[in-house]
Amino acid sequence: MSATFDLNTLTGDAGPGRLTFVEVDQNDPLAAPLLQELANEYASRYGRSPGVQYQELKSYPAQEFAPPGGVLVIALSDGVPVAGGAYRQYDSDTAELKRIWTSKAHRGRGFGKRVVAELERSARERGYRRVYLTTGWNQPEAVALYLSAGYTPLYDRSLPSRTVGSHPFEKSLE
Repeated sequence: MSATFDLNTLTGDAGPGRLTFVEVDQNDPLAAPLLQELANEYASRYGRSPGVQYQELKSYPAQEFAPPGGVLVIALSDGVPVAGGAYRQYDSDTAELKRIWTSKAHRGRGFGKRVVAELERSARERGYRRVYLTTGWNQPEAVALYLSAGYTPLYDRSLPSRTVGSHPFEKSLE
């Protein structure tokens, strides 16, 4: 299953570095490098084994991130996987974003925000009216991304991040 979306038409990008989104199964070889890097990052931030973390990421059934209720997208730049993300059905009106990721070598270029926008577009197209997500307490870059993309925190931001634990957010798609 592969559908390609060229977001450059919306953003005005041209030439080298064009970003193309491809829907894939979580077992697709295009997803493997990003899932592995995500597992390594989680392991380093939270003191877990990378292998255990990778297996945890892969423990979600692939169909949760497949149409009609979900999707896993990989962003390609010049054919190379550079970012990605997924959503699955949380409830009949809500998509839950998961696995938002930009490779270390490609950070700082706005790819994460474009992945979130693509996931929101896809979720809206599939009839979802709301998006929900959580991010870890030791991921300030992710918190900044979601706030900048218009997400509302569902936790007390005045508390220390570690005290809060998992940081939930939501956003209306209407």
